[in-house]
Amino acid sequence: MLWEQGLKAMEAANHVDLVLVLTTESSLEKAEQLAATLLEKGLVACVSCLPIRSHYLWEGSYTRSEEVQLLLKTHPASLEKLYQTVLELHSYETPEWITLGAQTRGAYGAWCFEQLAGGAAKAGDGPPAPSGNPGDGGPAG
Repeated sequence: MLWEQGLKAMEAANHVDLVLVLTTESSLEKAEQLAATLLEKGLVACVSCLPIRSHYLWEGSYTRSEEVQLLLKTHPASLEKLYQTVLELHSYETPEWITLGAQTRGAYGAWCFEQLAGGAAKAGDGPPAPSGNPGDGGPAG
């Protein structure tokens, strides 16, 4: 089974390769719509949406806008399909597309792998809950 092979490989290497993708949307509603579609299509394990203020030159004019930054977590093998899907669904003429290679491990890495491999995750499953109390350690994921 793909999941079992991947889990064994992950345990041997002690990490899961991910690609982090940054893009922005003009509103929380549009960001959440895009996130939901990408999750439903199995192209991302997780999407974080953060309100930001962007400053840039657009068509020769200084622009400042309130936007929502999306941090998409995907597998390298899904990157091209994710790119094409974002281009198709995005509300911007020129959507931001920045990729960063990353690795994760432990319970969060296993959860990401399961999500991206179309594993046995049940609807509503989320990343593993943090253990301990706030301030006891690093972030959960």
